[in-house]
Amino acid sequence: MGEQSGRQDGAYVALSYILAGLLLYGGLGWLGDRYLGTRFCLPAGIILGTVLSLYLIARRFGHHDDTSTRRRP
Repeated sequence: MGEQSGRQDGAYVALSYILAGLLLYGGLGWLGDRYLGTRFCLPAGIILGTVLSLYLIARRFGHHDDTSTRRRP
């Protein structure tokens, strides 16, 4: 039961990263569009927020094994 709870917690953390990135950078893009009178900041903010949140998810949950890249004698 503990392993399943850990996976579920990880899924909630990943979902919160995605939502936070979309809301934060999308909101900044919306503000930029509103004050600058443009129409490209909101889509750019949404894309940037999604990319950055996916990067953070991969960084936090990605398991990199250093021994697989080293040569063995």
